[in-house]
Amino acid sequence: MSAYLAILPCVLLGLLGLATAHDVKGSTYCEFYNETMCGGEFKEDCFEKEQCGPHDPDKRNHCYVLWQYDSVTQKSTIKLKGCFLDSKECYDKQHCVEKNADRKKQHFFCCCDGNMCNKNFSWDPQPTQPPRVVQQLEPVPNTEQQVITLVLSISIPMLVIFVFISGIFYFYRRRKLGYFNEIPTIEPGPLPQPSPNLGNRPIQLLEIKARGRFGAVWKAQLRAEVVAVKVFPIQDRQSWQSEQEIFKLAHMDHEDILRFIGVEKRGDNLQAEFWLITAYHEKGSLCDYLKANVVSWPEMCRIAESMARGLMHLHEEIPANKADGYKPAVAHRDFKSKNVLLKNDMSACIADFGLALIFHPGKPCGDTHGQVGTRRYMAPEVLEGAINFTRDSFLRIDMYACGLVLWELASRCTVQDGPIGEYRLPFEEEVGLHPTLEDMQESVVHKKERPLILDTWRKHPGLLAICDTMEECWDHDAEARLSASCVMERVASLSRSMVLNSSTLIRVDNTSESITTKESSM
Repeated sequence: MSAYLAILPCVLLGLLGLATAHDVKGSTYCEFYNETMCGGEFKEDCFEKEQCGPHDPDKRNHCYVLWQYDSVTQKSTIKLKGCFLDSKECYDKQHCVEKNADRKKQHFFCCCDGNMCNKNFSWDPQPTQPPRVVQQLEPVPNTEQQVITLVLSISIPMLVIFVFISGIFYFYRRRKLGYFNEIPTIEPGPLPQPSPNLGNRPIQLLEIKARGRFGAVWKAQLRAEVVAVKVFPIQDRQSWQSEQEIFKLAHMDHEDILRFIGVEKRGDNLQAEFWLITAYHEKGSLCDYLKANVVSWPEMCRIAESMARGLMHLHEEIPANKADGYKPAVAHRDFKSKNVLLKNDMSACIADFGLALIFHPGKPCGDTHGQVGTRRYMAPEVLEGAINFTRDSFLRIDMYACGLVLWELASRCTVQDGPIGEYRLPFEEEVGLHPTLEDMQESVVHKKERPLILDTWRKHPGLLAICDTMEECWDHDAEARLSASCVMERVASLSRSMVLNSSTLIRVDNTSESITTKESSM
């Protein structure tokens, strides 16, 4: 424990100072590993390549390794690997080497300067110099007085430093709490008000359902209810805070938004984890469902309508009323079929708000990086780095991605006039499964390519209208794209008209059958 506490300040300063960024040229790359995310087991596939966030011109990014050494078995166990913020101790170190000679330590830390320099690490203890013995020429006149002076000279500076740090932490907490208090909150049904300071609930993690950039999603048991628990490692605490901030906005208790239950912190120091608890949906994401299943026309309409309605609710401003406070507009910024979950009734709800952006009236968007999200779903203006940092610009970026998700739905709908192909991601045929930023720029920006719409899709009147809608969503001109409310109204109208047409057809068929029966009996 003492070893953790000794290393904790420098590691936390490095980890929590990093911001998430995607495809920034000139970035530092480090090997990433988190023992907790791998279930406490050493697995080769848990080692990933991490791209360090942007930094000030006068600062650097480094790589680090934290490991545990068992002096009995003489075995080293890696605990954490990843990016580390600017530290002079790491400057110009090409190799990750710990030189502390204290053999009583159980945990060791090293950092280095350079791409993937933390792939290998070592402990090279430097011999300590024996203390010089100075011959005392004269007897000490007052030993007790000197001891008191020495104790005071050490204690007073430490006390001053402690008070100073405590004061900074106190004002920081007050400022942070004040910021969150500006946002009205809503109770999701009878559940208690979510708060980072909640005590631990009796949650049993059952199985990992998905892994992502910001941690792992578990299926879990909370008393009699099955829930989903998104586990964030300590270096992604900011994403955990950002996502719960969205859930805590007023009017977010909506049928087409993933139901929020609460948040918790588990563990201490470097082993700390941050949990986000939500409703669990057995069918999983739309992406995973379409890989194994096709959808009928009514199912497609239900999914598309509820998905667009959830996006519309996220995008719109809702004024305060007696029951709830004001809800500002929110842009998702990582909308894709992986972040659309399916309920048992085949309606959809939107999830994963780790990159979402809130637009408070009268306030700028803030210091935000525009080129975020999943490359495959990035709009042309995002790929070009030519974003207008306004509310409407970010909402139109979501609508571009919405068009791609509609294409995924249409590609697996059974009403198309022809064989239904295997599920493919948008642009998979054009750029493959692992496109680079340059691949997407070439395809989407320069060639202005979009996923292929087959002629067989357009032979069904309803699917034809969906094809027109998706094309208007992914228009190269951002200002020409449809809004979420327009998409929702179109799909709802299509669904109603197809039901009416089906009912009319059934009545006509029944009438014809009745007439035929009468004629045959005459």
